[in-house]
Amino acid sequence: MRAFWTIFWSLLLINMVSYVVANMQGDTYNYLLSSAVAVVFAIVVMLVGKALPNEPVEKH
Repeated sequence: MRAFWTIFWSLLLINMVSYVVANMQGDTYNYLLSSAVAVVFAIVVMLVGKALPNEPVEKH
């Protein structure tokens, strides 16, 4: 379920940003390119979340 929400929010937010930036620059909005970037971003976010330690660090 966590992966679903990560992909959902990345698709929503990346496509929104892409649409706004494309309109500000007078360019065309490309849904497929934006969605591909969003999926890659979601995968990177999930990998970073898995790589981070889950246990607290002891005081030195």
